[in-house]
Amino acid sequence: MSLKAILVEDEANSREILRNYIAKYCPSINLVGEASSIKEALVLIENNVLDIVFLDVEMPFGNAFDLLEQLPDRTFETVFVTAYDHYAKDALNNHAAYYLTKPINIDELINAVNYVEGVREKEASLEGEVLTTKTKGVEGKLTLPQQDGFQILNVSEILYCKADDNYTEIYLLNKKILVSKTLKYFEDALTEFPFARVHKSYLVNVNEVVKYRKGKGGSVVMSNGKELMVSASKKKDFLAFFN
Repeated sequence: MSLKAILVEDEANSREILRNYIAKYCPSINLVGEASSIKEALVLIENNVLDIVFLDVEMPFGNAFDLLEQLPDRTFETVFVTAYDHYAKDALNNHAAYYLTKPINIDELINAVNYVEGVREKEASLEGEVLTTKTKGVEGKLTLPQQDGFQILNVSEILYCKADDNYTEIYLLNKKILVSKTLKYFEDALTEFPFARVHKSYLVNVNEVVKYRKGKGGSVVMSNGKELMVSASKKKDFLAFFN
């Protein structure tokens, strides 16, 4: 699968190194342009349908996050390339598919490209198809601890769970239940059922997903109409639930 990409990096030497690495080790990448500033990057993005933007964080007159703020409806995947590891949290919050630190590790670069390629191939294979989940709904019950005992809930009734610090909000069709357990607790408890962790804040019942949007990081629409963000790093695992 060919992936259209651009490089956004203000240092000519760094652009050359990454360009040469891509040419040598990432044959699926079709590099259609390079930019040394946010302004140049915007022109390239507006004039190309891209799969990947390799994006340096620090640039003159702004940074990578300033660029992304101007692109709320982006459909490409972002691979951050930076000499600074303290931007990792911001990169995650901006739906980065991958985070590479300089000097670039060739194996990590290949992993980043392979990850995006896998996501794009799966998205393409599912378009226009009648979707079925590989894991069918399984009958089961979940106990929810309460002060005076515990509540018993049918797993199939859960639409999604949302993190709320050390609590979890469990959303059913017509109500919400707040439980004093972390989202990780429910992720582990529901591991044998068709539930996918699509974001640091969301665990969804895959059988209740009615739409998937590529978007800047992707999102899913649940059967109750609620749209939930999908982290770029969680896309591949989520899409793997479908045939």
